[in-house]
Amino acid sequence: MTRSELFSQIQQKSSFLCVGLDPDINKIPTHLLKEEDPIFSFCQQIIEETADFAVAYKPNIAFFEALGAKGWETLAKVEELIPEDIFTIADAKRGDIGNTSKLYAKAFFETMNFDSITVAPYMGGDSVSPFLEFQDKWVILLALTSNAGSADFQLIPDANEKPLYQTVLEKSQKWGSPENLMYVVGATRGELIGEVRKAAPEHFFLVPGVGAQGGSLSEVAKYGMNSTCGLLVNSSRGIIYASAEKDFAKAARKEAQKLQIEMTGLLEKYL
Repeated sequence: MTRSELFSQIQQKSSFLCVGLDPDINKIPTHLLKEEDPIFSFCQQIIEETADFAVAYKPNIAFFEALGAKGWETLAKVEELIPEDIFTIADAKRGDIGNTSKLYAKAFFETMNFDSITVAPYMGGDSVSPFLEFQDKWVILLALTSNAGSADFQLIPDANEKPLYQTVLEKSQKWGSPENLMYVVGATRGELIGEVRKAAPEHFFLVPGVGAQGGSLSEVAKYGMNSTCGLLVNSSRGIIYASAEKDFAKAARKEAQKLQIEMTGLLEKYL
């Protein structure tokens, strides 16, 4: 999917919502456990009820690969189920030497046809560049995450008092462009989102942390939105686990719609 196609979806739906698919076999409604493929049934119903409001879906690969070969089969079926006009993110956080990265890219971009993949930048440019060689595919690079341990490395200043995440932003923009490179920026970082936006004014950000993690959607838009929105705000648990009963998909729809309505107002305010 191209940048213009993604922005067109944002405009059509008045939404920049990404729904995270984190299907924990121990958390999905128990009545689904009778199904032949409970995880697929769960994701299928979530997608069917939220596709009106979502411009992206982000399957968390760990929840699928933990189930072994069956999990990979389920992941492929889930990816095929997502409508073609909705952006797909393989949340795999890969990062390895170049020839290994090339095969990771082939697996997620060709075998399963995801639009994008999350990538860790720690091993440098040659570990990221293989993902950037695929036309109309995206790298979503970890830049400033919202977990507690992110401060262990990401905020360490260099001799010029520049935090490490700023160096990642500067160097990585030489590897890719706003047409194929996004950044993960945690919603709970508040005004730091504005600092990332200054460093990467044209790039899209994937922003986790809104909802169950306590991030503020209005703060994210205030500091992070640009002229083409530039944001994909993810909510996982707050949507997919809105109910543990048979009405779970309807409850997910309500939560997705709440976020979409708020997003409509923010798009009107800032674009």
